[in-house]
Amino acid sequence: MLRVGLTGGIGSGKSAVAARLVERGAVLIDADRIAREVVAPGTEGLAEIVAAFSDRVLTADGALDRAALGAVVFSDESARRRLEKITHPRVRARTAELVAAAAPDAIVVNDVPLLVEVGLAPTYHLVVVVQTAVSTRLERLARDRGMDRAEAERRIAAQADDDLRRTAADVVLTNDGSRAELHAAVDTLWGGRLLPYERNLRQRRVVEPGRSDRAEADPDWPQQYARLAARIRHAVAPADLRIDHIGSTAVPGLVAEDVIDVQLSVPTLAEADGPLAERLANAGFPRVPGQWWDDPRPAGGDRWEKRLHGSADPGRPVRLHVREADSPGWRSALLMRDHLRADPGQRAAYLVLKRELVAAAPDVAGSGTARDPWFDEEYLRAEQWAAQTGWRP
Repeated sequence: MLRVGLTGGIGSGKSAVAARLVERGAVLIDADRIAREVVAPGTEGLAEIVAAFSDRVLTADGALDRAALGAVVFSDESARRRLEKITHPRVRARTAELVAAAAPDAIVVNDVPLLVEVGLAPTYHLVVVVQTAVSTRLERLARDRGMDRAEAERRIAAQADDDLRRTAADVVLTNDGSRAELHAAVDTLWGGRLLPYERNLRQRRVVEPGRSDRAEADPDWPQQYARLAARIRHAVAPADLRIDHIGSTAVPGLVAEDVIDVQLSVPTLAEADGPLAERLANAGFPRVPGQWWDDPRPAGGDRWEKRLHGSADPGRPVRLHVREADSPGWRSALLMRDHLRADPGQRAAYLVLKRELVAAAPDVAGSGTARDPWFDEEYLRAEQWAAQTGWRP
């Protein structure tokens, strides 16, 4: 199944997005609803809250007075942390039960207001953030919830800001327009990305990178890599394996095809063929069939074996190179990256070469560059640079 994390600040319209996704066929797991269930009258969760904050957070009939509790925790970070230690483990346990009950081909949307704040983003295949101007959110909270401005501002300030949410977001849905515009954006996301992502994930199918005619580098590539690396790290845990951003998108300012290259270091390739491969596939990175090698540098030697995984997400092509730590291919990927980062002249030369290859053979330029004689010369320059600077991978 495809697991989607949905979040957004209070008053952003996240619930409207969740409702539309349910209309399209998603299975919704509402963290707020679960949070109310685990502190209902008679539960251990409510008993712990009373022990921590006294019975002043109870109504006359013994239920949790959410407004009274909110007034305490939203103005006191330590109090909020105490509350989270009580409620979050219970919410996670109940969420796991509901996910396990969903169909194998389901698209499960987990609506979590504090997804970013509690670091849950790497646990999902995709994170969707609903973003709305603060002024609009304040108006909605006053109109729809009867919340006074001071309280609304406190609630907004207690959550992550828009910049922090964007760093965790694979998709940002802007909700400053009409409901029809929001629904159209959700429908596009559903049909264009979520449905094919779920099929690819279930069928262990890799998205083939399309031709890219980028005229400039994308400054968001490092942040996209960071999200991918966090998912990979979560997938391979408890193993503590090195993960690196490699390839052209890892070199600031370098034009490249819009594919993120990632290197995962393993002690031996035999370990890449067991449960690790299945965990990566479950996380959205299926194995690419066949045998894969890197061209040796300089050319003419034995090929360097590796395992190659890709992405099931149609919105983010990935090449995940699984290589033995300290092997020639592993070292070469890091050396070439670091040398290009350090040498503006070689970056410029590489850019010229890439554009020439695209012009000559657009359909094979991405794979053909590795066999160009320039790479042999660049590798020798990189080795000289490494010796001069004392570089180590």
